[in-house]
Amino acid sequence: MILRKWDDLPEFMKTPEVRPYWELLNKKRGQLLLKRLFDLVVGTILLILLILPMAVIAMLIKLDSEGPVFYRQERVTTYGKKFRIHKFRTMVVNADKIGTAVTVGGDSRITRIGRKLRQLRLDELPQVFDVIAGNMSFVGTRPEVAKYVEKYNQEFNATLLMPAGITSEASIRYKDEYELLRDADDVDKVYVERVLPDKMKWNLESVKRFRFLREILTMVRTMSAVCGRDYN
Repeated sequence: MILRKWDDLPEFMKTPEVRPYWELLNKKRGQLLLKRLFDLVVGTILLILLILPMAVIAMLIKLDSEGPVFYRQERVTTYGKKFRIHKFRTMVVNADKIGTAVTVGGDSRITRIGRKLRQLRLDELPQVFDVIAGNMSFVGTRPEVAKYVEKYNQEFNATLLMPAGITSEASIRYKDEYELLRDADDVDKVYVERVLPDKMKWNLESVKRFRFLREILTMVRTMSAVCGRDYN
């Protein structure tokens, strides 16, 4: 990933709130290059290692419910670019048309095999394709759908200076986010007004304190969290 020059940023990002974050990253271009090389090399190795397990998961999804293997929802990444994310489908077909964009605990749209995949985070394995393509990184702010990005304040836009990620410090602490929203009367409202701002505090801090080795630590912490460790 190459950080754009300030004058080349989209107009909506050239604000006083974003400028300090850009200046910090501008001093770390070497580490940003190392981050991209790591994504390419490790992403390619993982794709080779995971191709057979992913084929098995794909078969289980097809046997469990009707519909495509992958869920290709449009998300937002660096500089506001939109892309279609790769995830294993864990919900019924057209789930986004019969409910909120945020999944809650006990969501009836989740399939039987989908629930297991979510618990183990295996539904995110295909995102290795997005990492190799450069639309995502292993570590970074989780890619939101456009309607939530439109709710960002000026400072939140600083997270778009870097690629969206498969995991992050915010993801570790909100790994059971869908359970937190279980009892919400208006899931979208609670997510935008309460959950998203809290997650963004972690995301902005990660941009501010970006170091390549810190991202490796975040990946290790993610594996620990998946295995049951609670970092809250």
